Amino acid sequence: MTTRDELVRTLAGRYAVGSREERGRMLDEIAALTGHHRKHAMRLLRAGVSGHGPAPRLERRMYDQATRAALIVIWEASDRICGKRLRPLVPILVGAMGRHGHLQLAPEVRTGLLAMSAATIDRALREARGRTAGRPRRRAPPSAAIRRSVAVRTFDDWGDPAPGFMEADLVAHSGPTAKGSYVQTLTLTDIATGWTECAPVLVREQKLLTKVLSEMRKLLPFPLLGFDTDNDSVFMNETVRDYCAQAGVEFTRCRPYRKNDQAWVEQKNGAVVRHTVGYRRSEGLEAAAALAHLYRALRRTARASEKTHLIAHDGAGSCSLRSYRLCRPTRNAPGSTRWHPSSVRHLLSQAEQLGLAGTEVSTVASEMWP
Repeated sequence: MTTRDELVRTLAGRYAVGSREERGRMLDEIAALTGHHRKHAMRLLRAGVSGHGPAPRLERRMYDQATRAALIVIWEASDRICGKRLRPLVPILVGAMGRHGHLQLAPEVRTGLLAMSAATIDRALREARGRTAGRPRRRAPPSAAIRRSVAVRTFDDWGDPAPGFMEADLVAHSGPTAKGSYVQTLTLTDIATGWTECAPVLVREQKLLTKVLSEMRKLLPFPLLGFDTDNDSVFMNETVRDYCAQAGVEFTRCRPYRKNDQAWVEQKNGAVVRHTVGYRRSEGLEAAAALAHLYRALRRTARASEKTHLIAHDGAGSCSLRSYRLCRPTRNAPGSTRWHPSSVRHLLSQAEQLGLAGTEVSTVASEMWP
């Protein structure tokens, strides 16, 4: 490149004052040395400069690597939108992510981010976009990180727990269609005794779920020690996880798509909730209040009924032999050494009221569905 420039500058003066024959010889020499066409060489000699122009200007970097790294974090949080759309969101995202502890920026980095233009944002993200090669981002659900932090408990991991370790599930009262908002029932079933509590939940909302769970804990004759749920997002979130941690409740989950990991509560969903409430659609405050009234009457009969626990299963060919034990909380409580005396008294007082419970359930059910 330098040699060509020097050659053009050296011959440009002679070419301007030379004769026709001399100019022809100069064009032949330049064409042989540089490989240029004669017409191109003629233009170069007349202008006195080479045809490659000035060297490309180096990119001026006003923002350091820390600012670019923070920009990539914001870009990922905004689902990789373009610079023109991202520019108005930068102040909002910086403030929101800072308040929630997801982005801690030095003052100079924060100032640089807020001063970036849309074109500068696109230039700064050019390399990051190149790594993605135009592929759309595969967004993980928000509950994925929570699921990784919650321990998995299978159906075979229970052993012989003390009263208070309960499985939980939601039963949807959506009727034939799941559109819109409808009431759901939160079912809690104790593994050791089969004790079952039900309560209506007006909408699927995590804070409301924790409030309903707090009210259900007041009705239990024993402290809630374990809370085992499925992988529904209404359970797998920071609100429920932090609530269990603050209350000292062990929070576990079953394996995805393995309903037999929650066999206890799934059985009560059918035997208690579906058998009594059915599959009709329930929505609104009035329906939730009616379900709450029904469950208050139902809880006494549901507790006192006999439960069977599978304790052994022997199979030989096409024949199988299963061994069960009967478990009735109000009958077995006084002999249990793991129950608090106040819990035993509470159970016995509930057993004395069973004579009125059946009539009350029938009355409430007839009022809900005449």
